[in-house]
Amino acid sequence: MGIKQFIGYALVVLASLVVSAQGSDFAFYKLSLIWPTSACYPLANCKTPLPTFFTIHGLWPTFANDTAVPAYGPNNRCHANPVGPDAAVARLTPIQDRLNQRWPNLRAGGDNSVFWRHEWQNHGMCSDYPQDPLSYFNDTLNLANSTKFDPFRALGVQPSNTPYLLNTLLQNVYKNVGAYPQISCSQRTGGALYLREIRFCLTRTNKTPPSVVQSCPTRVAGGCRDPLTNNVHFPPA
Repeated sequence: MGIKQFIGYALVVLASLVVSAQGSDFAFYKLSLIWPTSACYPLANCKTPLPTFFTIHGLWPTFANDTAVPAYGPNNRCHANPVGPDAAVARLTPIQDRLNQRWPNLRAGGDNSVFWRHEWQNHGMCSDYPQDPLSYFNDTLNLANSTKFDPFRALGVQPSNTPYLLNTLLQNVYKNVGAYPQISCSQRTGGALYLREIRFCLTRTNKTPPSVVQSCPTRVAGGCRDPLTNNVHFPPA
């Protein structure tokens, strides 16, 4: 191997190592829960009847600057040999009934397992569960089913035809959970904001599942704007 080839090879290896280190050096997880009534607009886009509870979107490894860890792939070899997406879904049989209920694909014609595959490839493979998809999904189910992360309790309000001040919802969660969440909104014709997702942030520790709640660095996302002046709709199921 010539000196130029050797240098080129070394640079490729070094770049790969840097990407790998960055891909695994995340700071916290986001537990993201969806309000189907807001997410399914127009209704024809989704399966009916809609769930009357918050469903699971995912458990996402996130960097300290509040950017998501990229999906596993050629530019992000975050782990040496994670379980692949198809094999991961095949291991979920013991909890499949629970997943179908709490972690459904809301989209019309969308298979639930396709959603789970997507979440594993985009988030699970670079989490602290690279070889254990069953525990990744089961721990996420348990977090979402816990009283601590019950969105209705955390938000301190019930769905209503009258919108809420976004900052009121954020302050309620801080009071009830001990940390600020991230609230994601969708925007409809005319500019009205709808509470689409609530995301709880959990500090990454050397143990799984994550359990230490922290304030999310960014409190609003999606179409949400100034919490102090903007109202957000939280429509009844």
